[in-house]
Amino acid sequence: MKSISIPLKLINLQDDGFHLLVEVVVFKEKHFAVLDTGASRSVFDKSLIEQHLSETLNVSDEISAATLFTTTTTIQATIPEIKIGPLKIKNYETVAFDLQSVSETYQQFGHPPIISILGGDILMKHRAVINYDKMILRLYK
Repeated sequence: MKSISIPLKLINLQDDGFHLLVEVVVFKEKHFAVLDTGASRSVFDKSLIEQHLSETLNVSDEISAATLFTTTTTIQATIPEIKIGPLKIKNYETVAFDLQSVSETYQQFGHPPIISILGGDILMKHRAVINYDKMILRLYK
């Protein structure tokens, strides 16, 4: 199994501690995702998904992803390709939440906006190792 290294960006959210960001490419656009080892699965911002996949959405009132964020409506969709460094994930079945308030909070502190929370499903599948000393996320293909 081949490992790949992806640079991480450490940001300080003042009294809320530190968060790790990783660059992802979704719909051929570069964005930042929060690396969240406590999230059971990865989620994407609802407006990004609606903008690119409006014809193929499945709206549900069930909460099917456990993260730091709560919502009453989730959207399910399939993202054709997610790139995390050289790793390509094809046809990713995602759940979308409204991450706008989280993204705005990041921007208020001078950090880039975020469009995703990278959670345990992707991290576990690709045997993620976080090296805080070198600020690198190691994933296995």
